[in-house]
Amino acid sequence: MKPRKKKARLAPCAIQAVQLKITLKYIQPPIWRRIVVSDRTSLGDLHWVIQKVMGWDDDHMHAFYIDDIEYAGPETAEDCGGLCDYDFCLHQVIKRPGQKFTYEYDFGDRWMHAILVEKIEPAADSMILPRCVRGARACPREDCGGVGGYESMLEVKRNPTKERLSYWGEPSWVLEFEPESFDLEAVNRRIQPSQQP
Repeated sequence: MKPRKKKARLAPCAIQAVQLKITLKYIQPPIWRRIVVSDRTSLGDLHWVIQKVMGWDDDHMHAFYIDDIEYAGPETAEDCGGLCDYDFCLHQVIKRPGQKFTYEYDFGDRWMHAILVEKIEPAADSMILPRCVRGARACPREDCGGVGGYESMLEVKRNPTKERLSYWGEPSWVLEFEPESFDLEAVNRRIQPSQQP
């Protein structure tokens, strides 16, 4: 009687840290964030991270476009018969550094985000993921009307008149907006609640 061969055991795959640069398209100077996430992060969870690091309120639909395939939130995917972003992790859709893909938020205002895969490397045990490592400028106000509305709002902020401010409703909504502000610590507190003191 031949001895039975033992089945080879597959070693668990090491978790990789993926560094992404997210840049809001069509706005100059650029509004951007650099984040590091686990490659086991689902696209649905990446959506949540992007919302927090950019400063959006998650009030609208969204989708990722990777290699001509659309991955949308659960409601959108169900309504349109598409792929749900929670069913796919980064390691399934990201293949190499230098890869680019797009994230769209708010199908009315059409905020398009260019995402560049900058690095993929083994995650150290001490790494806190997700985390934001750098960024610049404040995210536009939610529902300001897309890129054109954002630029109009900045123009009103530079040259405020009663008539121009009345268009936006509450004047403080425009006047208190600080387009150059970016607080890295505050961003990381939003995505790492367990790290708060």
